[in-house]
Amino acid sequence: MLGSKPRVHLIILPCVSQQVSAMGDRGASNHSEMTDFILIGFRVRPEIHILLFLLFLLVYTTVLLGNVGMMAIIMTDPRLNTPMYFFLGNLSFIDLFYSSVIAPKAMINFWSVSKSISFAGCVAQLFLFALFIVTEGFLLAAMAYDRFIAICNPLLYSVQMSTRLCTQLVACSYFCGCISSVLQTSMTFTLSFCASRAVDHFYCDTRPLQRLSCSDLFIHRMISFSLSSVIILPTVIVIVVSYMYIVSTVLNIRSTEGRKKAFSTCSSHLGVVSVLYGAVFFMYLTPDRFPELSKVASLCYSLVTPMLNPLIYSLRNKDVKEAIKKLLEKKNTIL
Repeated sequence: MLGSKPRVHLIILPCVSQQVSAMGDRGASNHSEMTDFILIGFRVRPEIHILLFLLFLLVYTTVLLGNVGMMAIIMTDPRLNTPMYFFLGNLSFIDLFYSSVIAPKAMINFWSVSKSISFAGCVAQLFLFALFIVTEGFLLAAMAYDRFIAICNPLLYSVQMSTRLCTQLVACSYFCGCISSVLQTSMTFTLSFCASRAVDHFYCDTRPLQRLSCSDLFIHRMISFSLSSVIILPTVIVIVVSYMYIVSTVLNIRSTEGRKKAFSTCSSHLGVVSVLYGAVFFMYLTPDRFPELSKVASLCYSLVTPMLNPLIYSLRNKDVKEAIKKLLEKKNTIL
């Protein structure tokens, strides 16, 4: 019996080591490979979810009607075939799609018990949202440049803001959005995620996902900050400098009516810029220890801003109001 013990140990130890190795491999894979996430959403009582669902439904329906209606008016009315409305049509397209990336899944989760989103779905949500939100930032900068040329160099407007240049500015906005989205998404999902799968947000965003990571986030955060600076600073500089020249030019206009007309062409754009950048700065400057405030800010620029943009441009824009009136008169004539 004593002679057989070493033989037994020789047989058992390799098996144990293989099992430990396999368990270690599975443990390591649990940190980096995840099948799905859970979107916690808003930390409220279950009965409040019904009210949130109705609120999201109302806002999202307004987003759909407002932005689809704005695109339809711009495409059908020949008087709106100008650079400003070309940019505005693209703005409505972007607003429509990035709100559609967020709202439907959030509304489904208000009724769902599991509140899960697949790993691929989470990647797609972050990628598309980052793509459209960054594209909108660059597009707003292009629109500020358009207003600068229209007010400061009105005689050269049709020459400088050619169809080719407008197309290039929009294409460049999408290109910058795509590059930024690829970098941000790849950096986020190369992190090693720990055991928790609960994302403390109502959609997949970078900061909530970082909280689930067990990787060292210092380098990641430095790269993210640098990337955000490269994205935000040029757009903010273009907008601020454009409006400095615009204000200087408008103040030199002698007639009160001329000043009012010049400012009216910029007030809608300024309103949109203020709402979007205000919400974005508020969210990313809010400390991580206040996640509920970040959710409210995210709600502002993911749903409220796309809802307000068509209203701002339609209510404060004479050309759009006349186009809507003309379209309604056509429908009444047909009926």
